[in-house]
Amino acid sequence: MTSHFHCRHPATTVASPIVPATLAPYWRLFLAGIRQQSTYRLAMFGGLVANTTFGFLKVAMLLATVRAAGGEIQGYDIGEMSAYIWLSQGLLGSINLNGRTAFADRIKTGDIAIDFARPMNVQWGQVATEVGKSVYALLPRGLPSVAIGALVVGMTMPVTPLPYLLGVVSLLLGFVISATTAYALNTTGFWLVETRGVQVLYMVVSGFFAGLFVPISFFPGWLLAIAQATPFPSMMMFPIDIVSGRVTGSGAYALLGVQLLWLLVTAVLGHVLTLAGRRKVEIQGG
Repeated sequence: MTSHFHCRHPATTVASPIVPATLAPYWRLFLAGIRQQSTYRLAMFGGLVANTTFGFLKVAMLLATVRAAGGEIQGYDIGEMSAYIWLSQGLLGSINLNGRTAFADRIKTGDIAIDFARPMNVQWGQVATEVGKSVYALLPRGLPSVAIGALVVGMTMPVTPLPYLLGVVSLLLGFVISATTAYALNTTGFWLVETRGVQVLYMVVSGFFAGLFVPISFFPGWLLAIAQATPFPSMMMFPIDIVSGRVTGSGAYALLGVQLLWLLVTAVLGHVLTLAGRRKVEIQGG
């Protein structure tokens, strides 16, 4: 199997006119992530079917809740709730809420020693590949499921371009935060070796706090505070709030600022854990 961290030696790497030479390997890995994900066409179709099916189940439950509340609940009317449902379903294939990546397997098999010997940053190589997968998943899985929801159920979306422009930025930040957080989680393999337990725990917590099941504004105050103290809303809920127009103006920019903060925190955490894990590998003779 071709390694996720495969790249040419810097002496033979040709930078494009747009991408600087220092970033060219990571751009190649981003494109490799897209190509890798594009090979699983049947899986993408299965994901689209699953997204749509569970989307209609969520529609039945959450729209009934809105109607039972008199047509509005926590600021969500029927159209806004439908937008939340289909946008969250559309992001399922792009946001890593299960914490699984190939990085933990490479630690377990010892292949990580080869990655450390390569002339590039292991962390950002992994993140670039994961973000490429996330971006591609929007095309065959994310956007079609949103389109199906809009056509069959209908939804309320902004009529001005700014929420969509800010939404694209927020979505990309969400993809990167998802990748940096999953990477940090997988570095626990340096000490645990078997990471399936922490990945299962991560999957339960991340989906709940990211706003996959219900908007986090539905949470009681104490639980909302806990959710906001994690990076998970920055992966899904904040991008949905921005692109759907629920949060606009200074509020939207504030959410983008929170996302940038969590990107910095998770990136630094992954970097520190990588350095500690590398020392452990070297001490053990890796």
